[in-house]
Amino acid sequence: MHIAMIGTGYVGLVSGTCFSEFGVDVTCVDLDEGKIENLKKGIMPIFEPGLDTLVENNVKAGRLNFTTDLKSAVKKADVVFIAVGTPTKKGGGHADLSYVYGAAKEIAEAMDGYTVVVTKSTVPVGTGDEVEKIIKEARPDGEFDVVSNPEFLREGAAINDFMRPDRVVIGTESKPAQELMSRLYRPLYLIETPVLFTSRRTSELIKYAGNTFLATKITFINEMADLCEKVGADVHHVAKGIGLDGRIGSKFLHPGPGYGGSCFPKDTLALVHTAQDFDSPLRIVETVVDINDKRKKAMAARVVEACGGSVKGKTIAVLGVAFKPNTDDMRDAPSLDILPALTKAGATVRAYDPEAMGEAKTMLKDIEWCGNAYDTMPDADCLVIITEWNEFRNLGLKRMKETLKSPVMVDLRNIYNPDEMAAAGFNYSCIGRPFESDK
Repeated sequence: MHIAMIGTGYVGLVSGTCFSEFGVDVTCVDLDEGKIENLKKGIMPIFEPGLDTLVENNVKAGRLNFTTDLKSAVKKADVVFIAVGTPTKKGGGHADLSYVYGAAKEIAEAMDGYTVVVTKSTVPVGTGDEVEKIIKEARPDGEFDVVSNPEFLREGAAINDFMRPDRVVIGTESKPAQELMSRLYRPLYLIETPVLFTSRRTSELIKYAGNTFLATKITFINEMADLCEKVGADVHHVAKGIGLDGRIGSKFLHPGPGYGGSCFPKDTLALVHTAQDFDSPLRIVETVVDINDKRKKAMAARVVEACGGSVKGKTIAVLGVAFKPNTDDMRDAPSLDILPALTKAGATVRAYDPEAMGEAKTMLKDIEWCGNAYDTMPDADCLVIITEWNEFRNLGLKRMKETLKSPVMVDLRNIYNPDEMAAAGFNYSCIGRPFESDK
């Protein structure tokens, strides 16, 4: 089987590489000549653990290729995946589908024989219908089916998520398309992965509903953390207590500075606007979006409070700027709200992130970037943890206290123990947990 993957962004590159690991011949297509040349040399455009090795192995095996020639890739493909970006439109919350529709038109002109065209990008309900219409208008004689096959990849764990997914969702009512997609995902049948065949529109909605539900869980536990701080309860125990209920589950019940990344902010907003377009507003989701935006903006105030009410003329050490660990993704990261607010308030900010600083430097101005965690700390008035990278979880408390000007830590990910921090002489602030001095 031959497949073409249109787009070598996060979803396209990971999906195409993993399909090639399954033994499928994959050609990944992108208009960016520089990106394609780098991929041919084994230079990754994103950081994802294990991806570089997987790409290298499958390129050597001849199953994975990269090109800018969409026509040749599509012509020989049995299945063509559209995995281009669907960013939020400027000035509104709708998804920008111009890249999806542009890809559909080019695919129509290039396909040769029966072809299954799959939307892998996250798209609003009804996008598959429009893709089908575009292809039919361009190729009235074309033999094809349009299928929805949403991705459910977590950045930082994407390869395992693809190889051992919770489920595969395929939206089509065409028997030939079902048979071809079943062949493509056959390796997952062998490990008894649930495969849900449904209608195309249902499949498109499943992706948005899933992401929105997870974003709601994050927002819920963040609000519970705020309440815990008011009443003197421990949000970690609350999360464990409710998470042990099988109907709720423990995942995504981790308090923090708010969700970010390439999916949740964009997808929740897009679903809100889709629901409004169909006169079926989703009040819960609207509230989730509003709370999360306000939460990210409010995190800088916690730092200011920990510094005695003002950061003017003070130095703030920051650990982690990516929206989550094990990725270099800066899209909608809480740091994009927190750091500018601190510099605007008159602080000098020194920051370090193991992978995201290259991208962050283009998005965050007036920041001093450091080579490691400890380099951020000399004579700093406060240390702030924004991203919970593993290397930040067991820093030497004695060394930190001796290096910092003031033993003040604002832990927005709760990776340290409040009692241990109190015993070490720190003025420690965290999310939704009582501190020794509060008892």
